[in-house]
Amino acid sequence: MQTTREEPGTSGLTDAEKYLPPPPRRGPWPQRRLAILGRGAERFFEHAGGMATLLWRTVVYLFTGRIALRELINQIYWMGVGSIPIVLVTGTLAGIVTSQQGGYQFTSGVPLYILGSVVTSSIVLELGPVMTAVVLIGRVGARITAEIGTMKVSEQIDALESLGRDPVRTLVAPRIIAGIIAVPLLAGMADAVGVFSGMLAAQATAGLGYRSFLYGAQLFWHNWDMFYSLSKATAFGLVIPLVASHMGLATRGGAEGVGRYTTSAVVTMTLAVLILDALFPPLLLN
Repeated sequence: MQTTREEPGTSGLTDAEKYLPPPPRRGPWPQRRLAILGRGAERFFEHAGGMATLLWRTVVYLFTGRIALRELINQIYWMGVGSIPIVLVTGTLAGIVTSQQGGYQFTSGVPLYILGSVVTSSIVLELGPVMTAVVLIGRVGARITAEIGTMKVSEQIDALESLGRDPVRTLVAPRIIAGIIAVPLLAGMADAVGVFSGMLAAQATAGLGYRSFLYGAQLFWHNWDMFYSLSKATAFGLVIPLVASHMGLATRGGAEGVGRYTTSAVVTMTLAVLILDALFPPLLLN
């Protein structure tokens, strides 16, 4: 009787397992790390290209006058007027905390009126626009991503395209332009409220009079400071709706995907705001 010759190392396998392809071998450690870096770089440039395309199309629609004025006004009202209460509260608390900490750190060798300069510079140059942007990331950016992402997974974006309406012109461009207009105005309110609340806190905690506070604020004040603050807020107002809209249009995977992309959008917007905040001093203050 003829016996079947088995290949070495296959005696313990079933007939089905013998014909399965061998499992893929893992590459060496440097190759795996380079593959991970390559995939990360590919996703980064894919998102960067998508946002650049959205920005370019928004600029084209703006200069050709093809953006619906009514939708733009609605977005400005929702982003600007609707965010005033939380921005005022944030600016007030930032001014109070800055004034109290500055008064605590000053020693007897430092003139107390310098506190006015510290509070004013801290609020106008940094805390006013940055805290406003952080608040708007949660209130405005997350909502934009969730709203557009829900329209994407429910095929409402496809319905717009089938009707001949460009989603960028209808949904994205009004939100980006509204952010550029509304965020600097909100940051200016936060600056004013923050300085005023800091002045009241300095009077209550450190005994610094209003005239002394204003003298210290004017002593080191530069007219460029307000332009710097509003320029920073304008950049934030561009980045927040741009990232949020891009992540909304890229949403996949149903309701779970909406939550996942909204979380990614909030993280990305926060990092973008912090990176821009770090780039502004060497660009505009030197």
